Amino acid sequence: MAQRVLLTGANGFIGSHILAKLLDRGFSVCCAVRTQEKGDKIFKDFAAQRDQLAITIVPDIVASEAYRDAVQGTPGTPPFDTVFHTASPFTYQNVGSNIEFLEPAIKGTLNLLRAVKDHAPSVKRVIWTGSCASVIDYDNLASHPPRTYTEADWNPVTWEEAVHGDSSKAYRASKLFAEREAWNFMKQEEPHYDLVTLCPPATIGPLRHSISSISDLNESNARLWKLCFDSTKEAPMPYIPVHTYVDVRDLADAQVKAMIVPEAGNQRFVVCARQFGFQDICDILRARFPELSERTPFGKPGTSSLPPGAYTIDNSKVKQLLEVEFRSLDETVVDVARCLLDIEQHEKQAQN
Repeated sequence: MAQRVLLTGANGFIGSHILAKLLDRGFSVCCAVRTQEKGDKIFKDFAAQRDQLAITIVPDIVASEAYRDAVQGTPGTPPFDTVFHTASPFTYQNVGSNIEFLEPAIKGTLNLLRAVKDHAPSVKRVIWTGSCASVIDYDNLASHPPRTYTEADWNPVTWEEAVHGDSSKAYRASKLFAEREAWNFMKQEEPHYDLVTLCPPATIGPLRHSISSISDLNESNARLWKLCFDSTKEAPMPYIPVHTYVDVRDLADAQVKAMIVPEAGNQRFVVCARQFGFQDICDILRARFPELSERTPFGKPGTSSLPPGAYTIDNSKVKQLLEVEFRSLDETVVDVARCLLDIEQHEKQAQN
């Protein structure tokens, strides 16, 4: 079992939950973040386990040799034997073309894999967090019979389509090509470590890291807030082209198990709880939180808001090999609601 690990993106929504599980299991964790300010925030959020933590600064993950110093660790401390990579490029704003959108995701991944190969001979496994965007064919979201995706599936978008398509297609393609290049690297370079890739769908759940404003929420929770918590009773039932979800705590559990289960090496996992529609979420919110009765779309309670033939995902591999048990949608929605409403309450108090 690993004793000391490197975790990139530890200050983020997913990364902070992975960090919590690692610390609770007694591991020593070095967190790679972009600024010392973000590192100090981790120390504050995990003050009770401060002695298990270290911080290393990686300002730009797409820069050449970005991770060289980070993967080597600090002189006098034990070397790493596992690396978790959850960090993604900081921003895609003000890019001149989709190429500038695609390449940072690919470069960030390859920089990490290359650094471990060249400078961290003690590392036995790299665990990379991707997205179901590399799995799902978003041009064919519904079919008859409904399609069930597995780890054998890949988003069929081409590089040419990604380069010339809209920004949403380029974003999804960036996840696809980053994962493809990771596996190509493993095949061509044959490094001393193995690789595990985890592909989650919409990831929601309560926060482990602290934020001061609803505006600081991660993308999936922010979308949930906007569409289900900060709407109206009469609003149309929301729809997005993502028909499956996972609780962030279950994803973090899969991450840690991907480290400790030997058979996980060189495997790809789709980490998905089940299919969902926003009617499901709104029904739970209205039943459990009366204060949201005028803020949550009513729709048609008890019915499905997904289109006929909506795809789903087979999660049997992650359940069998990693023995991940997924929470119910009700538990996830109730816990995230309590968390987000508490953030809203504190934000209002701070403004008064």
